[in-house]
Amino acid sequence: MGERAPETPETEAAGQLPQHVAIIMDGNGRWAAKRLRPRFEGHLAGLERARNAVRYLDRHYHLKYLTLFGFSTENWNRPTQEVNIILRVFQEIIDREARALHKLGIRLRHLGRREELPKGLRASIEKASELTKDNTGMTFSLAFNYGGRGEILDAVRRIVADNVSPEEINEELFATYLYTAGIPDVDLLIRTGGELRTSNFMTWQSVYSEYYFTDVFWPDFDEEEIDKALAAYRQRQRRFGGL
Repeated sequence: MGERAPETPETEAAGQLPQHVAIIMDGNGRWAAKRLRPRFEGHLAGLERARNAVRYLDRHYHLKYLTLFGFSTENWNRPTQEVNIILRVFQEIIDREARALHKLGIRLRHLGRREELPKGLRASIEKASELTKDNTGMTFSLAFNYGGRGEILDAVRRIVADNVSPEEINEELFATYLYTAGIPDVDLLIRTGGELRTSNFMTWQSVYSEYYFTDVFWPDFDEEEIDKALAAYRQRQRRFGGL
């Protein structure tokens, strides 16, 4: 699991399933507002949808890598009460789900700046990551307190701290300093909720991703919607700059 995936072929025929799917889970607040409910209920519904998506993609598609964008470095700018609710709920979910993921053979990884998180949430992430680290099924990465530009800057700082000479630096080496070291680049990037941007997510890893945007709010992105996204991906032919 810790080794990098083989290099991507120059072309990839349509019909193949992705190896790595990344999802921007957007629309929780608007889902709640549409139902005249408080925003935190949208986040709760979104977390339950995430739980179901992990299991469905693992069981039905045998997906090897799934990354969910749960909280960005910019999300700290939201109202304090909403941020605190998100942090508390995520900790509860991780504590509750860690053993279930372990039984399914799923490996949990955290992507992002862990040191800025509350002590309790940080401890829960570390405990779940340690419990599942040797699992060989799906690698489920939770991007929490994550920003793509920040990830690249952190990688540069670590390279400098390691006194790596300029001549040694290439794409392969640089990738080993990213949060996603050992995880292949994103094949399919999905964003729910109707926005048509990637919002500082997987900046390095998505340069050759296929994008799938949908107006469906994340809490409504059920198994049928997942099937539609995967079917759309399989209709595309990826050339990676070739013919």
